[in-house]
Amino acid sequence: MAYDRTKPFNDLPHLPPFAEVENDIEILKKLVTSSRALAAVNSSVQRLPNPEMLINTIALQEAKTSTEIENIFTTEDALYKAVSDTFQEERATPAIKEVLKYREALWKGHKMIQGKGVIDLESVISIFRQIKDSSEGLRAPQSLTVINRGNSEFRQGEVIYTPPRGAGVLEILMDNLLDYMNDDKKYPADPLLKMCIAHYQFESIHPFSDGNGRTGRIINLLYLVNKGLLTQPVLYLSKYILLNKDDYYYNLGVVTQRKSWKLWILYMLEAVEKTALLTSKLIDSIMAQMEATLDYAKNNIKWYNKEVNELLFSQPYIKPKLLGDLLNVSSRTTLTKYFSELVKEKILIPVKEGKELYYINSDLINILES
Repeated sequence: MAYDRTKPFNDLPHLPPFAEVENDIEILKKLVTSSRALAAVNSSVQRLPNPEMLINTIALQEAKTSTEIENIFTTEDALYKAVSDTFQEERATPAIKEVLKYREALWKGHKMIQGKGVIDLESVISIFRQIKDSSEGLRAPQSLTVINRGNSEFRQGEVIYTPPRGAGVLEILMDNLLDYMNDDKKYPADPLLKMCIAHYQFESIHPFSDGNGRTGRIINLLYLVNKGLLTQPVLYLSKYILLNKDDYYYNLGVVTQRKSWKLWILYMLEAVEKTALLTSKLIDSIMAQMEATLDYAKNNIKWYNKEVNELLFSQPYIKPKLLGDLLNVSSRTTLTKYFSELVKEKILIPVKEGKELYYINSDLINILES
């Protein structure tokens, strides 16, 4: 029977796909190079003096780009300011709040899955709720959810996909998906290959009324961490998807319409490989700059140390209070003196916006935005 994109895809096949998919020579070759690149990222992360120290910086880039895929845009400058200051975060624009919610969802999911050792339905729903700031769960059986072409596309508004719906349908499909992801004895495929397959399935189930793309991309990262391929959720995968957005949606459609998995899996493995190489380069650049800054600053500023250096590279915009908290210094005069020294040595650059004063680590910004 021909696929009808205007009708609910309740015939979405359960996982796993055909055995031929796991044994395809081209896929297996790509799996080797992608796995090697992923291992290099993990090695770079483990070189960090404090592995969690840079994660928020990279996670912020992932969050920003992931929301851009959903046509939610903000500037790096506004985002960095919001992250540096709770007050700024509270009065942030809706677009910035969306990015921050994504980052918080990533960390909340990370903590939940670390505690449980599996990605279960409760964890998935929790990630979605954090992204959308909602108490909703799976889509209601009667919800007439469809995927339309965007306003900027040819034949805008046309239905391109209708996800499954009906009483118990989503629950059965999600049970199968999560069983496939978590049970390696029953489904012993390579975890990187399973991530590619599971991501298609999640997006096709489209379990929530909104936010499925962002939720699915977080699950990708957390799955790789849960299976030991990454020690931290640092893979900057959304940038590749954004730059190759048309191919992403085309290859999703090929699986749905033709039951042909090969192009989709090769696309996702290429995304992992290219992203891993990019992320390794990003971490290496930050590490090299951190070391250069530490060597220079220790020779020119008496109170400068490794902990201060890590703080200045934890986010691009620094407020005096952060340094005061680290050094247990409450004196405004002392903090002003410290920041004057940092500015004099060109380690930070002061920027004033209204009554707010920020200090920018321009070396870090140049690396993140290159």
